[in-house]
Amino acid sequence: MANKILVGAQWGDEGKGKVTDLLARTADVIVRFGGGNNAGHTVIVGDQKFELHLIPSGILYEEKINIIGNGVVLDPAALVKEMQMLEERGISLDNFFISEIAHVIMPYHRLLDKLEEERKGAGKIGTTGKGIGPAYTDKVARRGIRLVDTLDKDRFYRRLTEALDYQNLLLEKIYGVEALKAEEIMEEYQEYIDIIRKHVTDTTLLLDQARKEGKEIFFEGAQGTLLDVDYGTYPYVTSSNPTAGGVCTGTGFGPVGIDAVIGVTKAYITRVGEGPFPTELKNKIGDELREKGHEYGVTTGRPRRCGWFDIPIIKHAIRVNGLTELALTKLDVLSGMEELKVCVGYKYKGEIFQEFPLEQETLSGCEPVYESMAGWTEDIIGLANYEDLPEAARAYIEYIEKAGGVPVKIIGTGPEREQVIIR
Repeated sequence: MANKILVGAQWGDEGKGKVTDLLARTADVIVRFGGGNNAGHTVIVGDQKFELHLIPSGILYEEKINIIGNGVVLDPAALVKEMQMLEERGISLDNFFISEIAHVIMPYHRLLDKLEEERKGAGKIGTTGKGIGPAYTDKVARRGIRLVDTLDKDRFYRRLTEALDYQNLLLEKIYGVEALKAEEIMEEYQEYIDIIRKHVTDTTLLLDQARKEGKEIFFEGAQGTLLDVDYGTYPYVTSSNPTAGGVCTGTGFGPVGIDAVIGVTKAYITRVGEGPFPTELKNKIGDELREKGHEYGVTTGRPRRCGWFDIPIIKHAIRVNGLTELALTKLDVLSGMEELKVCVGYKYKGEIFQEFPLEQETLSGCEPVYESMAGWTEDIIGLANYEDLPEAARAYIEYIEKAGGVPVKIIGTGPEREQVIIR
């Protein structure tokens, strides 16, 4: 038995969907443990592309059990849309389950998200506007509505009116917009709840039973380490813990049951939204990486900022997640570049740092310290054997391994599910 966690080792968008799809083949249970529909995984199967925002990528395998854990904040409208898309394309949802204690994103969460970003102006975080942050805020403030609360109409109405007593004060007095009505929200959400209802259960019991039966459990991460509310580039982060520690609180699965933690990292680095990015390339090379790597957000369509690979970031991700191995994606995007650069440290006020600074003001003032490496011109798309890679590509991978002290076991050589090297 091997229970594994997969997390993003950068700012998200590392290609976790493809790696999840690959690893889900060997698992019996696939679990999403945090975040919301502000994240997206793209899985390409033959000539079909599946863009998933909430449902685990293992749903593409009919025999697998797929679970959304309690650490996820759930937008019922987005979930139902995704469920219907999958069913229309012949994907069964018979083995799909949702934690009854997952918190629900309400219309006021989405509204408050957008209004607060507008209020901040130039100081905005760069959220997706999906209501994720406000939903987690209400969860921590103990005024959230959980999925189980929506299953009974009387309880849902009671909890919703209690919530609106507070939320409407914010909307009217702080932001100057009209109050929301409980009856209208109830009418909209009832349709979604009726569809979701049969999938809702105590998923901690499902996971415990799977563990006792010796089944392999795979925990699928969203976002990335540098978006973690504690270990990311705060305040330019998400509102949850997408690092490996979020698995335990986000699913009710104890840490002693975890056997491996896999970190997914691109062969370069990208981020969407605001915040410091030391190796960002605001030039022709950055544009080339964006176009060649199709670097546009799955959820928002926003162009991703692109930069050179950053060793301090990967060391930070290895440390805070306890990574046991790495999956390096999009190596093929670097083909054709005569010279590659790798950030090995930062220069800040005359000092050289070799570790990633957690304090964002410091990071914003850092200049990258680079080492140059030879590139390669050969086309590596679809290569399946490590020995077939150009010598310079292997040197690049082995440099990353040595710097992080963790083996690179999976290497992406193209966008399709079979275009990968397993070491």
